[in-house]
Amino acid sequence: MSKKSRIEAVSRRAFLRSAATFGAAAWAGTAAAQQALEDIINAPARGSWDDQFDAKGSSRTATATVSNTPIFSLDTLTYTQSAIAQYQQIVSSGGWPQVNSPVTLQLGVSDPAVQALRQRLIISGDLPRGAGISNAFDSYVDGAVKRFQARHGLPADGVLGEFSVKALNISADVRLNQLNTNLVRLQSMSGDLGQRYVVVNIPAAYIEAVENGRVVQRHTAVVGRITRPTHIINSEIYEVILNPYWTAPRSIIEKDIVPLMRKDPTYLSKNSIRLIDGSGNEVAPETIDWNAEKAPNLTFRQDPGKTNAMASTKINFHNPNNEYMHDTPQQGLFNKLARFESSGCVRVQNVRDLTVWLLRDTPGWTRQQIEATIRAGNNTPIKLAVEVPVYFKYITAWSVMDGVVQFRDDIYQMDGDQQLALQTTTGIEQSAGAIEQLPLAQ
Repeated sequence: MSKKSRIEAVSRRAFLRSAATFGAAAWAGTAAAQQALEDIINAPARGSWDDQFDAKGSSRTATATVSNTPIFSLDTLTYTQSAIAQYQQIVSSGGWPQVNSPVTLQLGVSDPAVQALRQRLIISGDLPRGAGISNAFDSYVDGAVKRFQARHGLPADGVLGEFSVKALNISADVRLNQLNTNLVRLQSMSGDLGQRYVVVNIPAAYIEAVENGRVVQRHTAVVGRITRPTHIINSEIYEVILNPYWTAPRSIIEKDIVPLMRKDPTYLSKNSIRLIDGSGNEVAPETIDWNAEKAPNLTFRQDPGKTNAMASTKINFHNPNNEYMHDTPQQGLFNKLARFESSGCVRVQNVRDLTVWLLRDTPGWTRQQIEATIRAGNNTPIKLAVEVPVYFKYITAWSVMDGVVQFRDDIYQMDGDQQLALQTTTGIEQSAGAIEQLPLAQ
């Protein structure tokens, strides 16, 4: 039996087991589930809860949602199928309540809305049933909210702001449909992906470097906005360029650079961008009519250096879209909640760690040599001795741990429900911006 057949067979068995579990639970009926919830609500009071402290709360915070299981693995398929069975039961039992409050809910607050919040978090498995129901936002609730936020790609600060509330109030049946949609995507990647490979999960805006079936590195990323999306593709990384030149794509020349030149004729020189004609000759910017209807038919090439849009590193992979992965001088972008701001290419946080891993089998390129080359500032293309598979995929719902179900916004509106789209990305679409901004790398 082939590896893929074994995976599919085990996957089917796992699904049947989870379906059987759901069937047994569903047999008990909605009334029993409702009674269980009423038992929680009507449980004996445990004081005002303001003085309660969960000594084991760390087990339910953000760290408890981290795993080195790859998003494309048999374990992920099995856990996602179990999550589907769990959410089918939740839906058949009436779902979860909406959480609405005139005040921001956070540690120390006492408000009637906290009762609904506790019910919501108990049903989704973020808060232990034994924590009970009260008006107090205590340390139990704080840990549960942080766990919920981590599962949804939100800052795990324990404060229920606008985006956390939006995620809480997406109904269970919508989340179930999202899981089913993404199960199909996960199953399509159930074959042999290679001993060493890279995955870019676009809606999660992160990158996995996988080796021998485990995630050895995970990187925060910035990916394409909805109007200039990062393409879904299977490819191979074949080259790393240290101190790269940046050649502006035509779309960025027309949409970004030309309007900036109309505002500030010194923009190109400030950012070390040279104009090159078809014969390889440099053209002076002041000889160009920047108010012409069409952008000049020239190459816009930025020299290596600190202002370069790709900073220290460019990672090339085979594709027809002129996309690549790269470093950035704008490191603050990785701290943003909505990291959907590029023109298709992918910015990588801590890219040098990924570079060292990619060049491990390429003779002569130790970490020390890589760092020394970057400091020297010379443009240095390096062909990988062995190309590394890379998969750009679109997964918005999955599970790699029992009971820990991950959800992300449907940034490109591919999941079929408007409620899932742009929940935390409203308002991020930018124009070319201020003149002092660096050019937008793809």
